Amino acid sequence: HAETIFVSSFVVFVVSSMLFIGTRDLKKVPDKIQNLLEIIFELVKSIAFTQLGPSYYAQFLPFIATIFLFILGSNWAGALIPWKLIEIPKGELAAPTNDINTTACLAILTSLTYFSAGFKIKGLGYFKRYIKPSVFLLPINIIEDFTKPLSLNFRLFGNIVADELTVAVLCSLVPILIPVPIMVLGLFAGSIQALIFATLAGAYIAEVIE
Repeated sequence: HAETIFVSSFVVFVVSSMLFIGTRDLKKVPDKIQNLLEIIFELVKSIAFTQLGPSYYAQFLPFIATIFLFILGSNWAGALIPWKLIEIPKGELAAPTNDINTTACLAILTSLTYFSAGFKIKGLGYFKRYIKPSVFLLPINIIEDFTKPLSLNFRLFGNIVADELTVAVLCSLVPILIPVPIMVLGLFAGSIQALIFATLAGAYIAEVIE
């Protein structure tokens, strides 16, 4: 999976560079990059605040922001750059979220985060949620903990794969102008997927600590 590691490193480098450049010299009257970063920060902060409330949102804002920025950068990299047209001896270059291992890792990280949040805030009382409102719901509540990461995983993976395949086919058949609207649509869809993933991550954490 070296191609996934390569594109992931590229995304992390671009996002990190943008964050560094945009925040190294903060101004009262922001320039374009600082203004964009402030908009993104307020968006992610509103997600965390809405899902977790004033008491807990600050604790989990870094995690939700990191997840959002990585997925957004990965999705945009897949929508803007026709990686599939670059041939390599083995495998293929694509958005990191086009690899089910990446989306599975993000989903598992989210699960570990809300498990640890439950233990940190509730202690052993965390396990009471499995028998509420009735002990007969124990099997269903346990299964739910497995379906959440599966849902996060396949939703993100399926949408990104479908978008990249569409762009690649259109670029191969009609390389001029026609793919542009599809790429714009891919940017929008990729942004929505990042927003949904971050929102659900916040919602799952809120569920175990409420």
